[in-house]
Amino acid sequence: MAGITENGRRIMVAIDEGDESIYALTWCLKNLIFKNSKDHLILLYVKPPRVVYSAFDGTGYLFSSDITATMEKYSQQVADCVLEKAKLICGDVQNVETRIENGDPRDVICEAVQKLGVDILVMGSHGYGVIKRAFLGSVSNHCAQNVKCPVLIVKKPKSTAGGDN
Repeated sequence: MAGITENGRRIMVAIDEGDESIYALTWCLKNLIFKNSKDHLILLYVKPPRVVYSAFDGTGYLFSSDITATMEKYSQQVADCVLEKAKLICGDVQNVETRIENGDPRDVICEAVQKLGVDILVMGSHGYGVIKRAFLGSVSNHCAQNVKCPVLIVKKPKSTAGGDN
């Protein structure tokens, strides 16, 4: 870990398509990063692992390389769009870096924290129940157990009818 230095803290926010990660980012901007600070904000988007396709589909027809290229292009467009939205939310924050990585988010986030010397990791919580979490796994729980820096898991408040969250 780099620690707090004259260059500020290295704060990583894990971003995905969900509202929970955007809420975690806005919470981070309101509560952790201050105007004119030297903190360095890293926005990390992890593209899910590529599905390995056999050369033939279920009916025996050969998959076109155009199809796989189109799927990869779409995946990159989603990543770019999500990070662009996140950068807009950051507004006038000075030191913002965006990164796109590929793989299992649990492993990629933990590796990126280590590799980049992150001081604090901020993540949203999808709020899965016990059963869903058992089947799908919890990225935030995995990271909290495996990274060597503090992890802040921001839970989005449940919206209320007519409430303004």
